[in-house]
Amino acid sequence: MGLGHKRRNLLIAQNLGLSPLNVDILLITGTNQSNNFSGGDGIDCVTLPALYKNERGSYEAKQWQMSLDEIVKMRSHIILATIQNFKPDILIVDNVPKGAMGELKPTLKYLKKETNTFRILGLRDILDDPKTVYQEWKKAKNEKIIRTYYNEVWIYGDPMIYDAIKEYKFSTDIASKFRYTGYFDQRSRLDFSSNKSNFKLNNKDLALCMVGGGQDGANLALTFAQTILPNNVQGIIITGPFMPKEVQEYLLNIAKNRSNLWVWKYVKEPTFLLKEAKWVISMGGYNSTSEILSFEKRALIIPRINPRREQLIRIQRLQELGLVDMLHPDNLTPDSLAKWLKEEKNTPQVHNYIDFHGLKRIPLYLNSICQQIQHKNSSNKFPMVA
Repeated sequence: MGLGHKRRNLLIAQNLGLSPLNVDILLITGTNQSNNFSGGDGIDCVTLPALYKNERGSYEAKQWQMSLDEIVKMRSHIILATIQNFKPDILIVDNVPKGAMGELKPTLKYLKKETNTFRILGLRDILDDPKTVYQEWKKAKNEKIIRTYYNEVWIYGDPMIYDAIKEYKFSTDIASKFRYTGYFDQRSRLDFSSNKSNFKLNNKDLALCMVGGGQDGANLALTFAQTILPNNVQGIIITGPFMPKEVQEYLLNIAKNRSNLWVWKYVKEPTFLLKEAKWVISMGGYNSTSEILSFEKRALIIPRINPRREQLIRIQRLQELGLVDMLHPDNLTPDSLAKWLKEEKNTPQVHNYIDFHGLKRIPLYLNSICQQIQHKNSSNKFPMVA
């Protein structure tokens, strides 16, 4: 559903495309915004009718006047038909074991009964606080789903930062299926995009404000837009494609009256900007944080605390290591941002503390899996449900 989920899985796909493995890769995603991605040879995409979560945290159809049952049924049929025709050797499912509202269950049953497809569940480093994860996983019967349908579970993180197996106290047989990949070195994104951002800072230092997809980043963006920046600093806000249009327009109007503030609605590959930034002010989502850490940027992270505490837990751990600074959203003001921008601190040596070998390790894992599978065809196919 989210842009971060799609970007994470696309990065996996792109790196697999460069690996010695001979692969055809299909991403099945519910994110249709900015769908013209640069996948590379052997990579294609199927886009599902979009869902979104309303302010109550419940799923709804994003574009159509259609009931939840109707759109989930349609998405489920599309996924199953795609898998039946693509005939994958390996399936990597992102984040939710049985898909949004159980939409993957028919596909998982089909794969287990009719095929030898190797099935992997991929999880980000932190899901939520342990109590919430226990309650949600018990209600959704996620352990039963993993036990029945999945061969392995990969955590895209480093147990030295957060040991999910220990924190969430998974059952012993489930925990035996888990493997840590390490985080992904996001600097490799620069190799996959020819659409470099053309901007001239005119010898100014760059303060970059990132809010992920933007659906819940309005408050941070608005606060940054009202912040008095140091002399000789250019501020840039990337609103993300999902930020409400009225907020985007308001930010653009503010920027019209400030020569040192630019507002960009969407940047196809924001890491080109991130590479040039001296300071980064951001929310604490998995992708944004991984990108900031990969480039070893001085960062102030304002984590989202509702409806999940995932970002808060992640940024607290990283702050304890001295790798980022954290500001609680209740303390977010233009003055607090201005004060942080004036502070002098050393560049964090992130790669000395965190395992960033995930993109190198995944092809090795898959190669090992391929050696276990008796192939009838000469090529391997990897659909990724993002």
